[in-house]
Amino acid sequence: MFRVVYEWRVPIEKLSEFQNVWRSAADSIHHSVDGALGSFMIRSSDSPEKVLTIAKWRSREDWELFWGNHNPEKMQKMCEIAERISVEAFFEIEDRTR
Repeated sequence: MFRVVYEWRVPIEKLSEFQNVWRSAADSIHHSVDGALGSFMIRSSDSPEKVLTIAKWRSREDWELFWGNHNPEKMQKMCEIAERISVEAFFEIEDRTR
């Protein structure tokens, strides 16, 4: 498996809107893009505007096909609400979550 961590700066007053747009984008990607296995969102307890969205992919190649020009259409509304700070890709070694 392969994970991609997107770091966002989301204004507090736009968090709910961002969450709704992210939910729609994540569901759309999961159901329409080959190799996309879903995503989850977490927010920093120390810096409330810092939000991470972590996507799970079958492979790096699947993600790279989606990522393309670094601004996939399915993520553009998210970028209109929040500032994407970084994107970092990881190979999953082991997942012990339930």
